[in-house]
Amino acid sequence: MDSFHQTANLTPNISANHDQVPDELSNYPIIHHQPIQWGEMDAFNHLNNVIYYRYAESARIVYLQALGMFDGSMVTMLAQSSCQYLRPVTYPDTLLVGVRCQRLGTTSIIIEYSYYSSAQQAVVATAEAVIVRLDSKGKDKLPWTEDERERLLTLELAFGHTPEL
Repeated sequence: MDSFHQTANLTPNISANHDQVPDELSNYPIIHHQPIQWGEMDAFNHLNNVIYYRYAESARIVYLQALGMFDGSMVTMLAQSSCQYLRPVTYPDTLLVGVRCQRLGTTSIIIEYSYYSSAQQAVVATAEAVIVRLDSKGKDKLPWTEDERERLLTLELAFGHTPEL
């Protein structure tokens, strides 16, 4: 078993067995399981739009942990994020949040997300975020190392996805 799946097996909310993942998420190396909580509903009885960004943050951290890039030594900054809401989500439900790299730049990464509703058996939202890597003082951009780039590409290719470079 490779190191990415060993990491995934240690984290209870990641699907290490992609045989049980919906086809829509089969090319996403990380699947973050996110149960919907009653208190996350808004006045219209559906999942509040802000909550999707919280879920993206949690899924992004799991992705970076799987790559060994979230150990406290790296400083990253969220430069941009967006979410497209396709269908309303209501309690009770569990979202499967697929995470993958859309584009790997010199000092940035564009991460894409696909939110799959277990109750609806459909993708209910898509999103993306631009993350910039900074030096330890958080002031200057810092390039990804060759080792980090190689780990990311190895993980992505293992699930049939090739990010833009």
